[in-house]
Amino acid sequence: MATLPPESILPADGQMPSGQPDAAAMVESWAALHRDADSLAAMAGIARETDPAPLADLVDTARDWQLAFAAQGIADISAMLKPGLAALATLTARGQDAAAPALALWREFHSARASVLAVLDPARSA
Repeated sequence: MATLPPESILPADGQMPSGQPDAAAMVESWAALHRDADSLAAMAGIARETDPAPLADLVDTARDWQLAFAAQGIADISAMLKPGLAALATLTARGQDAAAPALALWREFHSARASVLAVLDPARSA
């Protein structure tokens, strides 16, 4: 694991190569992920979260590199969650019990979400 912050390996101007992610779009994508997670929780047979982890305040105070990594993390979670939910819906439509695979996907979602939050607020991972 690296011991130096990413600033030491970023370009001299401090900007990520792909530019600044849109904070409002990140917050909306985060909310959409949590709506999908509510469906996933129902399939897994667990209670949905009543208060998902906040993102707006963290995005407002994050550095460019943190925003870039968080945006990529949110996109990765979505890329995992969407097809997983589709596969679970197929199982359910066939009359099969989807609780166990849904719980496995929930755990993956929960872990990936914690990683995004840790990028934006390193104190959360300590």
